[in-house]
Amino acid sequence: MDVTVSELMELFLQSPLVTWVKTFGPFGSGSQDNLTMYMDLADGIFLNQIMLQIDPRPTNQRINKHVNNDVNLRIQNLTILVRNIKTYYQKNRSQGLSNNNQGLWG
Repeated sequence: MDVTVSELMELFLQSPLVTWVKTFGPFGSGSQDNLTMYMDLADGIFLNQIMLQIDPRPTNQRINKHVNNDVNLRIQNLTILVRNIKTYYQKNRSQGLSNNNQGLWG
């Protein structure tokens, strides 16, 4: 059975992760078109905005707000996102460990 790209995109946009992301508000463009919603996620701008809601500490890294389908700008935005997630995780994990004196799962 062949699956089209649009069917795969539809499945992705119905995933629990995207459902959770939608709870933070409308995507950057506000469009309900599947391709536009997918690109709003892929450019990293909206995901970085969500990360700032989770961890509002200032960051020195600027997000590229006008990606215009530029792969390099998209990669920079997603790299910043991953770096911020790692920093947030490490900061909160170390606070939890120092408070509990237990391992991560202990």
